[in-house]
Amino acid sequence: MYDCKTIYLRYKYPEFQSYRPKQIKQPTNKSIIHHDHRQRLRHREVNPSKCALIVIDIQSRFRSTSATILQTVNRTISLCRSVNIPVIFIRHVDDPNYTLLGELWGNDIRFMEVPNNDFLPDLSIKNDDMVLEKYTYSCFQGTALEAKLKEMEVEEVIITGVQTNMCCETTGREAFVKGFRVFFSTDATATFTDQLQDATLTNMAFAFAYLVDCDMLEMSFKTKA
Repeated sequence: MYDCKTIYLRYKYPEFQSYRPKQIKQPTNKSIIHHDHRQRLRHREVNPSKCALIVIDIQSRFRSTSATILQTVNRTISLCRSVNIPVIFIRHVDDPNYTLLGELWGNDIRFMEVPNNDFLPDLSIKNDDMVLEKYTYSCFQGTALEAKLKEMEVEEVIITGVQTNMCCETTGREAFVKGFRVFFSTDATATFTDQLQDATLTNMAFAFAYLVDCDMLEMSFKTKA
């Protein structure tokens, strides 16, 4: 497991791929292991009549990660539509008045109206689907998401999209704090490294969400169709 700076450098600069930093020891505290085991045993089925699917940032600008899960995202969308779960698509656009992302990411941030803000062409989105735009990691901040969920009497959300450890995790945590039951997809989310993916899934399972995947949803929905 590598430190965050090394992970970023290896992602951004290919020449760092051959660099092997000192590895960080994994925690061996028995209580941590016990709690991790307990969280893995948590299970709850989605209630379609009270749920919404949130699809985050499946856009061309994030193609390096979003394209890798397009098939499972589309499968999740199809499964949810089969039991009449509404689907809400979130698109990231850069707001030049919100400078913190630019400060952190520098030249990696492209400002509004860049062509690759479009959703991936093969994303299963319909003309009448709800689309909301955000300018930071949270899908709630500065958007109508919470109001729309309450208007639809939604109590549960399924989180899918990219990046797992950024927009997906932030939105999942905030949804939990706002009183929504959170189901976090393990196979319809993606990010830059396996370490970052695993860290988020561990955090979400530990205190914020139920982990699900396409097969689990399909099995659950078969009994409800």
